Amino acid sequence: MTKRKLKTGNVILTILFAVISLFFLLPLIWMLSAASKTEQDVWTFPIQWIPEHWNFINNFKTVWMGDISFGLFYLNSIKIAVISTLATIVISAMAGYALSKLNFKGRGMVFTLMLAFMMIPEQATLVPRYIMIKELGLYDSHAALILMGMFSSYFTFLLRQFMVGIHNDLLEAAELDGAGFLRIFWSVVLPLSQPILATVGIIKFIWTWNDYQGPLIMLNSTKLYTIPLGMQFFKEEFGTQISVMMMASVAAIVPLLVLFLALQKQVIEGIAIGGVKG
Repeated sequence: MTKRKLKTGNVILTILFAVISLFFLLPLIWMLSAASKTEQDVWTFPIQWIPEHWNFINNFKTVWMGDISFGLFYLNSIKIAVISTLATIVISAMAGYALSKLNFKGRGMVFTLMLAFMMIPEQATLVPRYIMIKELGLYDSHAALILMGMFSSYFTFLLRQFMVGIHNDLLEAAELDGAGFLRIFWSVVLPLSQPILATVGIIKFIWTWNDYQGPLIMLNSTKLYTIPLGMQFFKEEFGTQISVMMMASVAAIVPLLVLFLALQKQVIEGIAIGGVKG
């Protein structure tokens, strides 16, 4: 009797969560629907979730083959997001490994300072970073955004906390086999850290892809714009055409969906492991 009640309760909870998730998906569903409609059908009420007159191809051509270089904005975002994400993973993983497994003088002080820097709002360091980029001659270049996005105390802390949980016996065994600290890092620590690395990668990619403040401050040339700035530029031209704007929005989120679907297993494992250790 108890098992039957538990089974019934699980079914009810599953249905309840499915209904709740549907409400969260409604804006996305409406965006996909509006991107496939004519402008007149977008404003019809009640909402026609399945378009009566399909206009997907025309909206697609307006976004990708119009006068505004939406494809160029897309490539700029991919370039910056991919390079920044890979660099952040490498640098944060190495720093996390050093702070968790290598014994050196001042390690505790370095970790304390890193925690202190995490408490400083990003906006408070905006002017110093702008001046630094200006002095380096990197203003109005993608290199400025990549350089600013390579280092992250948050991801270093996250990886450090994960690597602390890796048993030292594994590292000592590798050391007895003649492996140096770099070989141990590459062959032992990184493979064991795949779930958290995937979590760091997808979060960093999303943050960089959606970043509006950094490109707004550091870029001046239209040809260097990323998707967030490009969407604002696009809005000035097609702000009254909701169907076209929704098509551009759909195009902007496709890489994020693909990335999450490809790495969702590792991300969930990373979050679960982090939650257990937390």
